Amino acid sequence: MSDHKGVEHHQKAAEHHEQAAKHHREAARHHEAGDHEKAAHHAHSAHGHASHAEHHHDEASRHHAGLHAGH
Repeated sequence: MSDHKGVEHHQKAAEHHEQAAKHHREAARHHEAGDHEKAAHHAHSAHGHASHAEHHHDEASRHHAGLHAGH
């Protein structure tokens, strides 16, 4: 039996990690160029994506725990 909800949470976590990485790279680029306001904006966005990734990770873990409870 497939657990589509758990798969969806894994996929969403990966997407948010990828977005966070892009924002971190942009933050580094702006920081190096001396544009600290843009760097801060991208760092803040990266943090938001990382938080969302953590949420999806937690949800995927709950699905795994539910599937394997009592085994």
